[in-house]
Amino acid sequence: MKRLPQMALLADGRRLHLQDGPIDLIIEANGQAAEVRAAYDAASRRFAGLLDELCGELTTLRQAADPVQCLLKGVVARRMHAAVAPFAPDHFITPMAAVAGSVAEEILDAMLEAADLERAYVNNGGDIALHLADGEQFSVGLMDRPDRHGLMRMMTIDADDSARGIATSGRHGRSFSLGIADAVTVLARTASQADAAATIIANAVDLPGHPAIIRCPASELQPDSDLGARLVTRDVGSLTPGEIDGALQAGAHQAQQLLVAGLIEGAALRLLGETLVVGATVGVTPALQPLHGSAIGSRVHA
Repeated sequence: MKRLPQMALLADGRRLHLQDGPIDLIIEANGQAAEVRAAYDAASRRFAGLLDELCGELTTLRQAADPVQCLLKGVVARRMHAAVAPFAPDHFITPMAAVAGSVAEEILDAMLEAADLERAYVNNGGDIALHLADGEQFSVGLMDRPDRHGLMRMMTIDADDSARGIATSGRHGRSFSLGIADAVTVLARTASQADAAATIIANAVDLPGHPAIIRCPASELQPDSDLGARLVTRDVGSLTPGEIDGALQAGAHQAQQLLVAGLIEGAALRLLGETLVVGATVGVTPALQPLHGSAIGSRVHA
């Protein structure tokens, strides 16, 4: 029996839900009613068969990215490779590190080709592609951990800001992490770039060899993992304040490098109740105002 994607408006009548296998999208568009309908129709059309496209190249997508050459054929697959390629010379990374953001981007692009919208977002499990017309804003909540629903902070992205992608990575997320961050949320110019960068920064929040950190090969947890036998974090025990700070500073150093290189617009790193913000340039709530700007090294309690 052929698998059929699930496509339906949510109960609020405003948002569209698209689900196929591991891809689970929440979409909202704002504008004239006819334009919103056209955008949702376009999103549904593009979504149909998208997972099959990716599965057709899955073997290559799970291999370490070549920093120069791309052998992938599909539009989304090539976007995934382009997002991770800047990191490939110095890090092990596969195109799968950017799959959620790249899918979100693809669906948003289809919507914008079909309709004139004031504002729109495609949320793929927390990785978000954004469209903001002049004068529009988008508020996003920063979570302490991806597997919890507790809201830690709010931030606002304005149309004048360059960020149009948001992504979160960490050891509690849907994918495995080499680091110990509870969550790293990244703002970048695109969702695919944010997705790849969040992975790299989350991996850098770490205390290599620490006895309180439990790790195991990714392949023991998921035989077909693109990480193979690399050790992924399963649990983090008690850490001293100095150790927490050291791990966060390691991640912040990596984030600062990406900021200088123009690969991200900002990042918030969270570990065991502590938060570091690097290069945040979007509007934030008063509680975060002391961290506004290039705030590497600034820390607040969650």
